[in-house]
Amino acid sequence: MAELAAGRAWEVAHKVSQYRRVLAAIAVAMLVAACSQTAAPSAAPSAATATPVPVARGQGGDLKILYWQAPTILNGHQAGGTKDADASRMVLEPLAAFDPSGAAVPRLAVEIPTVANGGVSKDASTVVVTHAAAQPFYLQWGAGTSGEVLSSIAWKDCLGEKAKTCPVDQKPIGTGPYKVREFKPGDVILFDMNENYREPTKPYFKSVTWKGGGDATAAARAVFQTGDIDYGWNLQVEATVLKGMATGSTTGVLKSVYANSIERLVLNRADPSASQGENRSEPSTKHPYLSDKSVRRALAMATDRNTVAEQIYGAGLTGRSSCNAWNGGDAESKNTAGLDVCKFDLAAANAELDKAGWVKGADGVRAKGGVRLEMTYQTTINSVRQKNQEVNKTNWERIGFKVTLKTVDAGVFFTNTSPDGYAKFFADIEEFANSAGPPDIATFFNDWTCKQASSKANDWQFGNKERYCNADYDKLVDQLRKEPDRAKANALAIQLNDILVSDVVIIPLINRTSATAGVSKGMKNVELSGWDSEMWDVANWGK
Repeated sequence: MAELAAGRAWEVAHKVSQYRRVLAAIAVAMLVAACSQTAAPSAAPSAATATPVPVARGQGGDLKILYWQAPTILNGHQAGGTKDADASRMVLEPLAAFDPSGAAVPRLAVEIPTVANGGVSKDASTVVVTHAAAQPFYLQWGAGTSGEVLSSIAWKDCLGEKAKTCPVDQKPIGTGPYKVREFKPGDVILFDMNENYREPTKPYFKSVTWKGGGDATAAARAVFQTGDIDYGWNLQVEATVLKGMATGSTTGVLKSVYANSIERLVLNRADPSASQGENRSEPSTKHPYLSDKSVRRALAMATDRNTVAEQIYGAGLTGRSSCNAWNGGDAESKNTAGLDVCKFDLAAANAELDKAGWVKGADGVRAKGGVRLEMTYQTTINSVRQKNQEVNKTNWERIGFKVTLKTVDAGVFFTNTSPDGYAKFFADIEEFANSAGPPDIATFFNDWTCKQASSKANDWQFGNKERYCNADYDKLVDQLRKEPDRAKANALAIQLNDILVSDVVIIPLINRTSATAGVSKGMKNVELSGWDSEMWDVANWGK
């Protein structure tokens, strides 16, 4: 493993003849796109679901995809949310993807580097990635949702500050099965097949119409009732409604998969008050009451995740209750089951606040030192999340909070530019879930380190939306990033998970199905992976 961490060659397409010199010259080069190449064929679907592979490119007509959160950019590295990252994968590819089991499968790479295969030598068709320090998860670069390889020629004028306004992000050039014909951000993308795609019989579809907008319920209807679309994304519909639509549908089937996609409550450690001016929600400020651990603990004890799981997520149909940040495998903590902050107990929550000196006023709202427990709780406009909000609001007000609910269009919420967005976080608590991403526990927990605190200085792009900072936590993350022994790494991950939960950095709610999609009954080879983009295998889709 250490040998791999020190550097491993990835053998890439031998026929990228136009750009071999560029690749050889700049080492960790951005692979050039939209040209004929020879790399590993897309992994075939599993034996259980495999159907004949399309035999003629473009014979399938138009593929209709509906994402009710509309893409606004087509570069996964600049994505403001899953909707952008998924759309970009139609055109841009990583060296490797992650299949439903979490295993890496080749895309632009010919093979996955292992100790057994020994890598390849340096030559004109090889890209070598060398990590500065030991990196047990060496697939961190160039694989999965964050691994899209960009052309060093197409993006040459989009470095540094220019990356924020790069025109190529609206019409990227890539090696994927499709190319962009037209893109209207926030509305629709029209793709055409890439006639130079490396596998001569793919893609099956001649074109793709990727429609954005609407809501999850409308997307479900379009698959299960009207049959207007072939693929409907992220069907966050109340479980009873979704089950009713899917059961007996003559036009579509429901597909889902679990990985680690946690619907969570994010607690702001910074001060979101407008009175802070330019320092609003900056990590240098301190939240007036969420900086008090007793307040955070009371909120956690007054959060009824089991009721939410049973009544709203259908007891496993689209999600199951969880009090862990990380879910799945041997890195999942069993310790949290015994924590008081993971048990719904309004009496204990009230007692916690009483003990900490937060006193109820005549209106039932607690206060201390002139600070009242008044909050703004924001999330996206979605019927499931609005029901989650109502359950939490009811319980939190029973222990002395005044809760104002705020809902934001997902296209606005998942941006780093809007004052109503999750990144600027001008609220006290917000709710969302991230896609699972690669099975890399170190990178996952790194999002809560001090250096990752989202702020104006990093254009609110960094992952630590809570503005949490704990030196002891950071030290454990540093150990995890260097630990090659899987059992020891899992133990470190469990420690980190337990810190996030016990210190109430987040309040985990539901481990959602990482992908819940509606698929036309006529579609073939559509296999979902919880560890990668839902478009990870779109080149193999047929009808």
